[in-house]
Amino acid sequence: MAGIDLSSIAKLVEGLVMLDIVRITEPATGTPDFDQESGEYTYPEGAVVYEGIGAVLAQNLNDMTSVPITGQPWVDETRSRYRLLTPLDAPIPGRDHLVSVVQVHTGGDLSLIGRHWRCLDPGRASTLNAVRTTPIDQVQVHGEE
Repeated sequence: MAGIDLSSIAKLVEGLVMLDIVRITEPATGTPDFDQESGEYTYPEGAVVYEGIGAVLAQNLNDMTSVPITGQPWVDETRSRYRLLTPLDAPIPGRDHLVSVVQVHTGGDLSLIGRHWRCLDPGRASTLNAVRTTPIDQVQVHGEE
């Protein structure tokens, strides 16, 4: 019995949706360096796991939640639910890997550049997959919108 061939659907999704260039990096390790000029610490960058076509898609806009934990102070940081789409032959992102968009297609959303997302779980696997889906959460930068 032959399985379902989803390769034509994968090509369709890649050509219509995965139009940007994304970068997936491992979490940085090592000690930060103090920059005398700026007065700030600079952290080493993690190794690049993947750089190639992909897409960052917002999930449900009503799903941005901040849940209080009993006995802990209220936190303003929300969970901004997004999905990362990458080809099936791209490496599987691991939990806490960082995602950024390094190039936006013509007419794309330039506000994606400079944002970072953290992988909440490893890239999903399924019996029937056309592309890899990874749940991600936007990294909040305090003091910025």
